[in-house]
Amino acid sequence: MRLVLEAAVPGRRELVPLRQAAGRRLAEAITATTDWPPFARSGLDGFAVRSADTASASPSTPATLRVVSSVAAGELASAAVAPGTAVRIMTGGPVPPGADAVVMLEQTADAWDEGLPAVHVKRAAEPGQNIAPRGEEFRCGSVIAEPGTRLRPGHVALLGTFGYADVPVYARPRVAVLATGAELLPVEAALAPGCIRDSNSAMVAALVEQCGGEALVLARVPDEPEATARALAEALALSDLIITTGGVSVGDYDVIASLLRGIEPTAGATESPSLPHTAAATGEAPAFMPAGIAPLQAQQSVSATGEAPAFMPAGTAPLPEPALPQASRLLFNKVAMRPGSPTSAAVIDGKLLLALSGNPGACFVGFELFAKPAIQRLQGAGANESLPKQVTAKLASPFEKGSPHERFVRTRLFSREGMLYADPLAFGKSSMMASIPEADGLIRLKASPEGTPADTIVDIILL
Repeated sequence: MRLVLEAAVPGRRELVPLRQAAGRRLAEAITATTDWPPFARSGLDGFAVRSADTASASPSTPATLRVVSSVAAGELASAAVAPGTAVRIMTGGPVPPGADAVVMLEQTADAWDEGLPAVHVKRAAEPGQNIAPRGEEFRCGSVIAEPGTRLRPGHVALLGTFGYADVPVYARPRVAVLATGAELLPVEAALAPGCIRDSNSAMVAALVEQCGGEALVLARVPDEPEATARALAEALALSDLIITTGGVSVGDYDVIASLLRGIEPTAGATESPSLPHTAAATGEAPAFMPAGIAPLQAQQSVSATGEAPAFMPAGTAPLPEPALPQASRLLFNKVAMRPGSPTSAAVIDGKLLLALSGNPGACFVGFELFAKPAIQRLQGAGANESLPKQVTAKLASPFEKGSPHERFVRTRLFSREGMLYADPLAFGKSSMMASIPEADGLIRLKASPEGTPADTIVDIILL
């Protein structure tokens, strides 16, 4: 997660109309364009007075003040408050010169003084009473919100108050979604023997949109390195972030993994030690490969020996091996977790590539752990703020399966007697999708040869 968030640097910015700014993150600090309030204003309906004129007022001996004017919000009083006078004032109205307090209407009574309108004030007023002084909330130039702030409706009100008709925000990241696999069919196609419909692309696109990104679903790619390299080049030109599904395991046709193996690791990049090293790293065939059979990658590559592979006719120049751009670096190759251990990440020409498993369950988990934080970060959220939100809960039923790596189990959450419970869902294997719609969170179970009993307190990543 740290490596992903370091690579996901907010970049593109745009101006959006104020009414569309809620939910977006500021791309620059916003400051007050004036003092607020811009003038001393009344906090309620009543009478603006000189507090000294009411010092001895009480219900039995009210102070009688002659009313010389009235002022509503948006108006100015026609007369100042002189000794022995008052001005009728409405909520939000500018306090007239000479007044230093406002008496609420309920503490007054209408009166007459020598045939002129007056008011009886039944309680002594304190200086500053019921008056919001100029600049009480904001001084001109003070910061309203910092860059990265997620704008709420309250922020929108402030921005409107200070005249921001257009708001500078980070652009919604454009996320290219690229599914690989010759077995994939369009969603609308009839099933064919050995084939499945491409459900991952739609799921990932929906998750992207849910996180605030803009999903660009590209055409499915067959298990061919050349076609995959071309598709990635197209994705780079169109997007801020690339998410691939499938092709990241150790099979002969896992083209994404093959391309990533050609990238030099960046500082801090890791490869799971429990997974076999590739022939490119050791120059030897993996231990699981039958004796006498050269590894596929060594067969295809001519860079290590400078010679054409044995199967190529003599005198035929080898074709260049498909590769990612030179300005690429590997962040990590596989993760010690279940499901989704083949998940990998790289930076290609300055843009983040997240290679998720083709198994739906593992793809879902990989998105929540890596893609969602990256999309939040690209929208301007801080690194810590982008991390998944976690709570603790009590395990409602046992999870009996152990794991050599940390396991993320889809779960339903419910409360009982003030306690949050996590009930592991069935159909939780990486290839299964039946439980994905019901999942409220992911239980984090530490690596252990044994399962986890009921009533254990566990960490939950909220979905």
